[in-house]
Amino acid sequence: QVQLVESGGGLVQAGGSLRLSCAASGRSISSYLMGWFRQAPGKEREFVASISISGSSTDYADSVKGRFTISRDNAKNTVFLQMNSLKPEDTAVYYCAARTSPLSSRWSSTSYGYWGQGTQVTISS
Repeated sequence: QVQLVESGGGLVQAGGSLRLSCAASGRSISSYLMGWFRQAPGKEREFVASISISGSSTDYADSVKGRFTISRDNAKNTVFLQMNSLKPEDTAVYYCAARTSPLSSRWSSTSYGYWGQGTQVTISS
């Protein structure tokens, strides 16, 4: 079992930055592809970013490409999401997840079996 705990959310003005952290416990995340998803009120959960096991490969949703950066520190069992140039439409609850179905799409939430409880990010205009 992997327990994931997100932190770093908050309220910032448009154009600002936040850095989310996802701390894992119970088991090493070094054998999992890790992802960040978000869910805004009244909307479905959507893919934000993913990072390969080694950290050498990353992928981003078009809406955040060039503004967000995902990274990981396997030694510290932690994943990060650096968010810059934030926009009001980035407002959502952000979730960290570990992919437990390695043959399934990294863009689909159904491929991930471990989830954190989420952290709220609110961007004011």
